[in-house]
Amino acid sequence: MMSKSILVFGCTHIPFEHPQFLPFLKRIRKAFNCVEVIHLGDLVDNHSISYHEHDPDLWSPSKEMDIVDKKLQKWFKEFPTLKLCRGNHDRMVDRKSKTNGLPSRVFKQFRDIWNLPKGWKDEWEFIIDNVKYTHGTGYSGNYGHVQASYDNRMSTVIGHLHSVSGVEYIANNESLVFGMAVGCGIDRKSIAFAYGREFKRKPILSCGVVTYTPKGINAQVIPMLLY
Repeated sequence: MMSKSILVFGCTHIPFEHPQFLPFLKRIRKAFNCVEVIHLGDLVDNHSISYHEHDPDLWSPSKEMDIVDKKLQKWFKEFPTLKLCRGNHDRMVDRKSKTNGLPSRVFKQFRDIWNLPKGWKDEWEFIIDNVKYTHGTGYSGNYGHVQASYDNRMSTVIGHLHSVSGVEYIANNESLVFGMAVGCGIDRKSIAFAYGREFKRKPILSCGVVTYTPKGINAQVIPMLLY
């Protein structure tokens, strides 16, 4: 098998992504010569239709969607092909429809709402050469990524945990697997994330690179240095 590297990131929460996160990803993709890109979900935030309080100083649902549409264009341009997992924020429209007793047939599919390009493949999760890439909904705490690898019985890469970023390897007599949390790409100074101002642990802006080699798989996290 020829060596290949995959760029992995998640939780951009557009339109509340950090303005330097996309340029950071571009640099990492080039530095590691990544041949594939995976977004682990929560592409968009959907703040205005969230089950949490909607900040009155932010936009209406239609205005937020218009802003997201414009911002997505630069992501589509930079990543013409991409595998996208579905995150809990991405599912907000589906969840709202069920809350209001409406069947899924009356709503657009996620990819049609945001006009995802043909080169973007969206699924709940992806398995590539025995590594699972998934959003991580349902996991929490400092070692959610480790628990995910235990539960899946295979190496697993997740997002979802904004303040957790890292790789843990687990070995027994038969195998070596890892759990990786890739952090997030949000702008924590945005009003949308005001709820986290008193949290002691802050979001970690970072991404992951998974490299497949003839001798095995190497996973690493690269932080986006802000200071």
